Amino acid sequence: MTAVTIAEESPRQPAVVRLLELSDAYAASLYPAESNHLVDLSTLEKPTVSFFVARRDGEVVGCCALVEAGDGTAEIKRMFVDPEARGLKIGRHLLAALEAKAETIGLVAIRLETGIYQPEAIGLYKAFGYVERPPFGSYLPDPLSLFMEKPVRQAA
Repeated sequence: MTAVTIAEESPRQPAVVRLLELSDAYAASLYPAESNHLVDLSTLEKPTVSFFVARRDGEVVGCCALVEAGDGTAEIKRMFVDPEARGLKIGRHLLAALEAKAETIGLVAIRLETGIYQPEAIGLYKAFGYVERPPFGSYLPDPLSLFMEKPVRQAA
């Protein structure tokens, strides 16, 4: 089996932009615009964002971002795996890298919003210990959204 690598990289590269466009199209196929809470490329380039890229044989196959809120928490944004690479546990690798970063930078919790029509994503988050919570930050209650959180394990 080919090794998958995860590294912090710039989101501004053609293969990543392609993934973000696929993510946009996928979200738009499932939810109305007011229930899509996607962040744009310029937001992903901010210094408070750690952007991770998954590669398989050098090809970009997945991405995700850890967006710091400034209060000791951060939000997972733009978690997406290329449909051609699904089933290879790339989401697990990305989430593990993101959680390791959260621990390294001293965050206390990681939060996320995902859609109710994404059972694979929900299953992944639950498998990693994320639990449902009320809306946070600027989110409003939305019957199509699921909000989750996990405390960050602090090194002893």
